[in-house]
Amino acid sequence: MTYSQRAKQIFEAEIEELHKLGTSIDSSFDKAIDLIQKCQGKLVVMGIGKTGIIGHKIASSLASTGTPAVFVNAAEAVHGDLGIVNGKDVVLLVSNSGSSSEIINVIEPVRKLGCTIIAMTGDVSSRLAQEADLVLSIHVDKEACPLGLAPTTSTTATALMGDALMVCLMEKHHFKAENFAVYHPGGALGRQLLGRVKNLMTTDVPRVSTDTPFKEVVHEMSEKHLGMTMVYNDKKCVGIITDGDLRRAIQKYDDLHVTAQDVMTPSYKHIHKEALLSDALAIMDKYNITTLAVTEKPNTEEIIGIVSIHHIIDFN
Repeated sequence: MTYSQRAKQIFEAEIEELHKLGTSIDSSFDKAIDLIQKCQGKLVVMGIGKTGIIGHKIASSLASTGTPAVFVNAAEAVHGDLGIVNGKDVVLLVSNSGSSSEIINVIEPVRKLGCTIIAMTGDVSSRLAQEADLVLSIHVDKEACPLGLAPTTSTTATALMGDALMVCLMEKHHFKAENFAVYHPGGALGRQLLGRVKNLMTTDVPRVSTDTPFKEVVHEMSEKHLGMTMVYNDKKCVGIITDGDLRRAIQKYDDLHVTAQDVMTPSYKHIHKEALLSDALAIMDKYNITTLAVTEKPNTEEIIGIVSIHHIIDFN
């Protein structure tokens, strides 16, 4: 057997275990989402060892997507780091075995602080599970490790359960791309979404008249490389023609002896130049379009530019 074949076996073994775990998720997960979402403090994730590393990732992912969360190493917690915890917090204790001494040792002091405890464990009969207010099972029947000793499938299951919490809480909070940008101002995505439309729009607006022949419409669109053109009647913009409109025209008309007015869409979406790029993306996503006309001010009709989704994606 080659190593690539063995790798495929490992993938299949972990996927099988994760599938079984997914089918076992019950109402405890719903309760955990409500508990964390209604928490008046923050979510404090605690773990140790490799599971602790996953716990750190869970806390980081939650914090970056709108759920206040921090990670505290369970071993350090009993040596002073519990000072970060207060009675309004929810504490998520992560331990596959549910019996790690470092985890067990923090239960009583966390209780004294008045915190609610959620256990994320692979053993629902463990001491941790018994003393927690709520239990999220991450039980897997076997590790991918041939000795059954090295955390493999179990850590994957822990990370996946954390991802499920994160995504559901994002949806619970109605977390949007613009919110994500606020929490990531230093990254490429933050620069994309916090920038202004005026910074990325092109002022070379594709334009044709209502009586422009079809062939010339295609030429204008091809030359400007935006997959669209605005349609004018004298000085007033009266519509838009997109690649989709061209395809529909080809299907509808046999000889294509038509003009821009025959194939245009009378309405078009627009945004003003001072709007955030995140606002532009939200409109594009809502209407499943790739370009927006840009106006000088809100609620005005004079088009001064075009912003494309490709401009935003390529902005780094």
